[in-house]
Amino acid sequence: MAISPVFGSIVPSQKQQALETNYLNFADGSGNDFAQQYLPEIYEAEVERYGNRTLSGFLKMVGAEMPMTSDQVIWSEQNRLHIAYNNVSYASTSTVTFAQSANVQNVISKNATVVISNPANGAELKCLVTNSTAPGSTGTATITVLPYTQADLNGGGAGEVDFSAATNGELKIFVYGSEYQKGTTDSDIVSITPQFVQYSNSPIIIKDKYQVSGSDAAQIGWVEVATEDGTSGYLWYLKAESETRLRFQDYLEMSVVEAEKVSGTSTISTVNGSEGLFAAIKDRGNEINAIDTSNLSDFDSILKNLDTQGAIEENMLFLNRGLSLGIDDMLAGLSDGAQGGTAYGLFENSEEMALNLGFSGFRRGSYDFYKTDWKYLNDASTRGAAAVSGIEGVLIPAGTSTVYDQILGTNIRRPFLHVRYRASQADDRRMKSWITGSVGGAYTSDLDAMQVHFLSERCLVVQGANNFVLFSN
Repeated sequence: MAISPVFGSIVPSQKQQALETNYLNFADGSGNDFAQQYLPEIYEAEVERYGNRTLSGFLKMVGAEMPMTSDQVIWSEQNRLHIAYNNVSYASTSTVTFAQSANVQNVISKNATVVISNPANGAELKCLVTNSTAPGSTGTATITVLPYTQADLNGGGAGEVDFSAATNGELKIFVYGSEYQKGTTDSDIVSITPQFVQYSNSPIIIKDKYQVSGSDAAQIGWVEVATEDGTSGYLWYLKAESETRLRFQDYLEMSVVEAEKVSGTSTISTVNGSEGLFAAIKDRGNEINAIDTSNLSDFDSILKNLDTQGAIEENMLFLNRGLSLGIDDMLAGLSDGAQGGTAYGLFENSEEMALNLGFSGFRRGSYDFYKTDWKYLNDASTRGAAAVSGIEGVLIPAGTSTVYDQILGTNIRRPFLHVRYRASQADDRRMKSWITGSVGGAYTSDLDAMQVHFLSERCLVVQGANNFVLFSN
C-alpha cells in the first residue's frame, strides 16, 4: 500500500523492515519523487528563544518570608527624636506660628533655644523662646522669641536678618537646647511623650489553575524540555502544567510589588487590595524623576536625602537596563579612585559572592551601593514593554530594622522588606497546589479532566520606607 509522505502518518516499527504502515512508495504516479524520500528532520528539544523567562528572585535577595495567622499585619515605626517644624510663618517682630494638632500641648517649651531659618536665602537666627502657646482649637501654635544677636525678627540694622518678607510657611525651626536663669524652676518644661506611628497591610489571595481533559491527557505528545525551575526530560501535557506553575510563582512576587489598596474613587467592593512595594515608596518613601546620569549632581542629591533619613550604609540598586548603563557610564567617567573603592560587606566581604549574584559594588561618600539589573523592569511582557513606562529602578536598604511587635510586645529585628504569608498548623498558604477531577490519579469529582490548582495568601511589609528611593521617568 502506498501512503502519502505526510509527517505524522507513519507508524514506526519495532524492527527495521518495510511494512505497509511505514513504507514510502515513490512509483505510484502521485507526484512523489526521490527528492521527498526522507522524513523531515525534527528537533525534539524545545528552543528556548526567550532564555530564562521567569522574573521572580528579587524578593529572595533582599528580604525574607515569614508566616502570620491574621488578616492584617501591623507594625510601628519610630518618630524623629528631635523637635523641628517646617512650614513656619512669620507673625510679628517677635512671634512665629506653625501648624500643630488641635488642643495638643506645644512641645517647644519656654526657655528653649531654637534656630529659625529661611531656606530660600540661607538666613538664620538663634533665639530664646520667651513664651509658648498651645494651638487650641485652631491647630496653630505660636512661640514668642528673642534673637541672641539682634533686637527682633525684623532686623533692620546693617547685616541683620529680616524674616518679615518671608513667604507664608517658608521658615523652618528646630530646638537645639535650652537656657535658664539661676534659681528657676522647670515648671514651664513640656514633657514629651513619644507617639507610635503605625502602619498596616493586608494579604491578598492569589490563584491560578491549569486544566487538561481526559481525552487530551490520553493523547500523549512528547517534547524534550529544560524549564526554568530545573525540570528536564520528556514531558507531554504536564509541560503546560509546569509553565502554569512557573507563571504563578512569578505572580507571587509581581503581585506584592505592584499591589494597590482600594482607595479614592474606586468602585471595587469585593476586595481590599494591598500595599505593594511601588505604592509604599510613593506614599512613604522618596521618588526621583528622570535622574540625570551625565554627572553626579542628581546622585549626590539622593545621598544628601539619605543623610536626612536613616543613613543606612549599605544599599542595593535594582535597575532597568537604561538606568543601569547610565550609572555605569557615570562611574566610568570618574577618575580612578573617585568612587572611593568597592565594598562587599553585605556579601561577607566576598567579591566572588557579590558577583555571583550579579551585583557590582561602588562607594560614594559614606554609602556602599550594590547594583544589578532587575529583569522585571526589562522583560518585554512586563515593565520592559515599550508601551509601559514609569519605573526605572529602586534603591533598597540592606540589613534589618528594629520595630515594635504588637503581638509579642517587644522590639524585634526584621528585614526592611519581607513577605508575610498566611499559615497555621491547620493550613499553610505560602504556596499551595492540589489536583482535582477524575484524570491523572485524582478521583475527586465526575469532571472528565485534571485540574491543577495553585493558591497563596500574602502581602509585603515595607518597613522604614523613608530609606527607599523609587527612580521614575
